[in-house]
Amino acid sequence: MVLKVLVVEDDLSLQKAIRAGLRKFGYAVDVASDGEEALRIVEVNEYDAIILDMNLPRIDGLDVLQEIRKNNQDIKVLILSARSEVEDKISGLDTGANDYMAKPFHFKELEARLRALLRRKFILTETLIAH
Repeated sequence: MVLKVLVVEDDLSLQKAIRAGLRKFGYAVDVASDGEEALRIVEVNEYDAIILDMNLPRIDGLDVLQEIRKNNQDIKVLILSARSEVEDKISGLDTGANDYMAKPFHFKELEARLRALLRRKFILTETLIAH
């Protein structure tokens, strides 16, 4: 079974490098260069995972993630972003990302994290803390 991944990255050279690297590992890879395009593609295609940049034109990565989570709780989302502050990571994870990697990154780590995500079964639920 071929696993399908969507790479949402506005840096075209990085987008091409990630796509080429993942294809070498046997993934079927689609790409999007902005948040609006990503949401259109996700509406019509099913993916096993999404690698999502935060700083995107048109619609920000966090907003893209929120929209995806409204309709799909199961898809694995790995944020890959230059935003490396702890607050950014917390915000991404709390919005529904399954993992978060800061740029710059090593491709072998990205691929290993993607493999790990795809092995896991997540059940995303709303958390309510009561006193």
